[in-house]
Amino acid sequence: MTVFEDLESEVRSYCRNWPVVFDTAKGSRLTDVDGRSYLDFFAGAGALNYGHNHPALKKPLLDYLMRDGITHGLDMYTRAKGEFLHTFEDVILKPRGLDYKVQFPGPTGANTVESALKLARKISGREAMINFTNAFHGMTLGALSVTGNSMKRGGAGIPLVHATPMPYDNYFDGTQPDFLWMEKLLTDSGSGLNEPAAVIVETVQGEGGINPARVEWLQGLDALCKKHGILLIVDDVQMGIGRTGPFFSFEIAGIEPDIVCISKSISGYGLPMALTLVKPEHDVWGPGEHNGTFRGHNPAFVTATAALKEFWTDDALERSTLAKGERVHEVFTEIAAGTTGLLPKGRGLARGLQFAQPELAAKACAAAFERGLLMETSGPEDEVMKILPPLTVTDDELEEGLAIVRESVAAVTNQGAMA
Repeated sequence: MTVFEDLESEVRSYCRNWPVVFDTAKGSRLTDVDGRSYLDFFAGAGALNYGHNHPALKKPLLDYLMRDGITHGLDMYTRAKGEFLHTFEDVILKPRGLDYKVQFPGPTGANTVESALKLARKISGREAMINFTNAFHGMTLGALSVTGNSMKRGGAGIPLVHATPMPYDNYFDGTQPDFLWMEKLLTDSGSGLNEPAAVIVETVQGEGGINPARVEWLQGLDALCKKHGILLIVDDVQMGIGRTGPFFSFEIAGIEPDIVCISKSISGYGLPMALTLVKPEHDVWGPGEHNGTFRGHNPAFVTATAALKEFWTDDALERSTLAKGERVHEVFTEIAAGTTGLLPKGRGLARGLQFAQPELAAKACAAAFERGLLMETSGPEDEVMKILPPLTVTDDELEEGLAIVRESVAAVTNQGAMA
């Protein structure tokens, strides 16, 4: 591993927690160069919802490459992009009664967030944004401006302006009515709040600590935005594509955001791809006003189309994800009941255990790695042990991983073996 330490930047992070050299991956498992297998409850930080190298996606990708299909296409018309758009409309948008124009903003989640912020400002003619406490929206300057984490914001090296944070759901532990502060600032001419172009929100905060917003809170936010003529942007980069059960995480609330940010698992195969979904009346871009060299990554269109056809023509994956999520919640609740200072959190297959002693979360993840399980921490103090298994994880693999979680939590909390 000396080549990485000698040549790769000090900015590297995940490899410090998992100091092995990985070589192959299949389904819910990775294998290192020494042949040891690891169960993956990280799933590319949510970019591998269908696991590694799924055969239903790999074959059409290989076929496409072997026939010399276009790889790099900018925003040119290509067969692969056309097939994706047709499939996305027929399989995702129409069945849900959603009407969105599809923008390809660039290959990453930060790209789609940046495009959403720019477009909201262009539509409204306003500069200010409202974001939420503990939010995470990306590492570029615009995305960082609406991100809450102080360490990540500090990396910008310049003031991050034009965004005002508001309390996320349950920020005051239920002691204050929803939107009391936000509504007051919006209606008080003396508040000093610049009239916002948009509100950007995650329905479940992933990097912020696996914080799920209640349905009624999301509905209240939607109503508040409509009341004050503010655009609503939902960042579904990590929690979309089935992570919480339905394809879009906001479906549970019955709302229709003005703009939706999609990336990570939209390609299905871990290939870079992002979408910005925009209500037709808001599609006011001029040609080339927002662009990017790699916004037309055609192999990603191929695997994205295959994934939609394989997993989203019925509700089997959604039902499976919800059932597996309930199983994780059941086990996490049992673990928390037997150990002081633990709180189970999450929705669907985005789940976490919050530790009252923040340092124990990282220790639990380290203990899990020693036992052959990959998972990470999240939250402002890295106090949450976070799992994002592939949605395709088998029941046996899920139970194997949960058993390791039990053992790992027990090991770091000095509780001994747990039932």
